[in-house]
Amino acid sequence: MEFRPCIDIHNGKVKQIVGSSLKDQGNIARENFVSEQDAAFYARLYQSQGIAGGHIILLNPKDSVYYDASRKQALSALNAYPGGLQIGGGITDENAGEFIAAGASAVIVTSYVFRDGGINFEHLERLTECVGKEHLVLDLSCRYRKEEEASGYYIVTDRWQKYTNERVTESLLEKLSGYCCEFLVHAVDVEGKASGIEKPLVKLLGDWGKIPITYAGGVHSFEDLEAIAQLGHNRLNVTIGSALDLFGGPMSYEQVIQFIKEREV
Repeated sequence: MEFRPCIDIHNGKVKQIVGSSLKDQGNIARENFVSEQDAAFYARLYQSQGIAGGHIILLNPKDSVYYDASRKQALSALNAYPGGLQIGGGITDENAGEFIAAGASAVIVTSYVFRDGGINFEHLERLTECVGKEHLVLDLSCRYRKEEEASGYYIVTDRWQKYTNERVTESLLEKLSGYCCEFLVHAVDVEGKASGIEKPLVKLLGDWGKIPITYAGGVHSFEDLEAIAQLGHNRLNVTIGSALDLFGGPMSYEQVIQFIKEREV
């Protein structure tokens, strides 16, 4: 179990938002926290403590008037901590190599691979050819959906606004693990709400646990962290956003680091 920090960038600023509130139209999101510090500040902080594998997420689409400002922030963070951070948000085979060259340890991809309700394996293969499996993280961010025959957590795309037909199962994890080095999984229904984790999802991910997986969503207490450690068999990495004191929340960043260090394997 490792702590994987986050730097979420929206409208050119480091923020914590309620994930399900994000809308492309009007560049709207319900904000929990807007930082007075830039992205490079957080990158240098994580670097100073030797914490690697965190993720930068660009929350504006490429056609947003804010995209360039958000991208500039992201590049400044990569420059501040080369090789220490992953980046996601609008990644395709056309720009993935640029972000790796700019210092990203990996690119994180959802919408370019999960399209029209399914998996576009042609795009997936292009990405692995472009940056290599070792530099590709697949974002399986998902929401619970009740279906007659197959209720479960379904992958969502386009900044978590569109459902796919792909349900997160052990067989799906197995199939996709041949193309990437890690998975990033936001539990979107609780993302940014600091209201508790999605325990069934944590257990599913931990029961499989064959390659690194970072869970994000709903963590608001050390009891949540303990549950992730137990249900995830100490295999899952974790990120904390709105609940962390770095982003205006009640959980001490230093205590979180210590808690997880004691459980690292």
